[in-house]
Amino acid sequence: RYLQEYAALGTGGGIYHFRDQILSGGTEAFFVLNADVCSEFPLQEMLEFWQRHGDVHSFVILGTTANRTQALNYGCIVANADTQEVQHYVEKPSTFVSEIINCGIYLFTPAIFQHIGEVFQRNQQELVLEESSNGWQRAEVIRLEQDVFTALAGSGKLYVYKTDGFWSQIKSAGSAIYASRLYLNQYSKSHPERLAQNKPGGPIIRGSVYIHPTASIDSTAVLGPNVSIGEGVTVGAGVRVRESIVLHGASLHDHTCVLNTIVGWDSTIGRWARVEGTPSDPNPNDPYAKIDSETLFRDGRLTPSITILGCSVTIPAEVVILNSIVLPHKELSRSYKNQIIL
Repeated sequence: RYLQEYAALGTGGGIYHFRDQILSGGTEAFFVLNADVCSEFPLQEMLEFWQRHGDVHSFVILGTTANRTQALNYGCIVANADTQEVQHYVEKPSTFVSEIINCGIYLFTPAIFQHIGEVFQRNQQELVLEESSNGWQRAEVIRLEQDVFTALAGSGKLYVYKTDGFWSQIKSAGSAIYASRLYLNQYSKSHPERLAQNKPGGPIIRGSVYIHPTASIDSTAVLGPNVSIGEGVTVGAGVRVRESIVLHGASLHDHTCVLNTIVGWDSTIGRWARVEGTPSDPNPNDPYAKIDSETLFRDGRLTPSITILGCSVTIPAEVVILNSIVLPHKELSRSYKNQIIL
């Protein structure tokens, strides 16, 4: 079911507002996952980790290791090395606290609502003292990270399960390219049958590539690495696609070149056109580096990034689209560089 808040209530206020629906049916434990992350989602491992601790009223945070500089952009966890009990939690600290960061994936029991309820009551009391006219709304705004985890740290109720698997935030549309690479690499280990293989009479596949069964790919096309081809996509002769996502119904005409790009559904790229973006990947030489949240503009100019074509965009033949964002239903007539085309 989809449950929609009447107003933005924060990461804790939202689940507290719908606690009756969450607990209906005798819920023993439940997962809370932020929608802007990609991961292996080791939910079974988190559940087994929680069960090993034997305390039915404890909670588990999924954590991973970041480098010292980037850790400041996340919730930082200080844990007991033996028991993994969270002893200290700081959300986006101003100075270095820990390299273990919060992944935004939690395992809770119904007991969490007691702790969130205490924050709610405290908020109400503070608002009564302030005599605020809109206190009823503000009291329900509760942040799991700052209001709940900070208080639970050191109480013996909060633990961290550290994963060595992949994890990344998805803070912009362009980060989907990096996320896609992580998932395709995972498929190459766990579900290789999902990925395209080089076959006689088929396109040339390099690295991890997914092709929907309904897509039509010319045998002279070269795809990969890190390419995902959606439903009903048409790829013509001599086309080169690398580090890109091509969504359903799109058409890449003969000899087009698509690099570091998201092609929206039902879009068309003309013959001999080149559509290219600039990747914003983390440092490949640092195993703990995370993708940075780049601002859209820097020094008054559009930051070079993944090129994104909205749905039903038409790119004419023999043009170059570089580091640009094209909104849906646009029919371009010339080349563009470093622009948002409204």
